[in-house]
Amino acid sequence: MTDQGVRVFGIPIPSSSPVFLGVVAVHVVAGLSCVIAGAVAMLSPKRAGRHPSAGTVYYWSLVVVFVSMTVLTLLRWPHDTHLLILGILSFSAGLIGRAARRHRWAGWPRIHISAMGTSYIILLTAFYVDNGSNLPVWRHLPGWMYWLAPGLLGLPLLLWALVRHPVVRRIDGGGLDVA
Repeated sequence: MTDQGVRVFGIPIPSSSPVFLGVVAVHVVAGLSCVIAGAVAMLSPKRAGRHPSAGTVYYWSLVVVFVSMTVLTLLRWPHDTHLLILGILSFSAGLIGRAARRHRWAGWPRIHISAMGTSYIILLTAFYVDNGSNLPVWRHLPGWMYWLAPGLLGLPLLLWALVRHPVVRRIDGGGLDVA
């Protein structure tokens, strides 16, 4: 894509091609769905109802984010290769987390929590790496913070869940062995 692009809400879109803009629109809606559904799943009681429903929305929105990101990356190859790598990692983690729960792998609660949490952290990392320099608070941070901030905030929560979450303790018979 070599055209001048457009700006939407202060965020530069690198192409004004109708195809590119259409894929971006789908990508943004799916990404927002991931962020909301992921937060709802994390904050919901882990039982039938809200948690698995939100998790399903997260997973299928992640599929759409992954497919649309792949198309956008191919349209801008090789400029967005780093986003393709983050997308592959996020989707792979989500796929593993979903499979662990659905197929009840040995130790599935830890695998599910680790993989889904990692998927969410990488999803947010990709967003901030791509858009952080255009966002009101984030634009004042150094570029390396776009890469690290989601993990710095998310990993302690993920570790807490692996050690203390009641589902892990009940199903696995205890928290993470730290010794």
